[in-house]
Amino acid sequence: MDAEFRLRGEYVALCDLLKLTGMASSGGQGKLMIANGDVTVDGQPESRKTAKIRAGQTVRCLGSNIRVEAGA
Repeated sequence: MDAEFRLRGEYVALCDLLKLTGMASSGGQGKLMIANGDVTVDGQPESRKTAKIRAGQTVRCLGSNIRVEAGA
């Protein structure tokens, strides 16, 4: 599954992005996925739960990609 996420501000915290896109059922599950090394940002492992994800970045988790786009 590939998805796009439109920002409403300058950035979104990584754990919130996983929750908002349905990759994680809760913020806690998202944080656990990050801690377990299941998440990459632009192809690099990301261990910071609240990493600032900005427009143009791609997050990969559990075989799915989320492309982050600038808001309207």
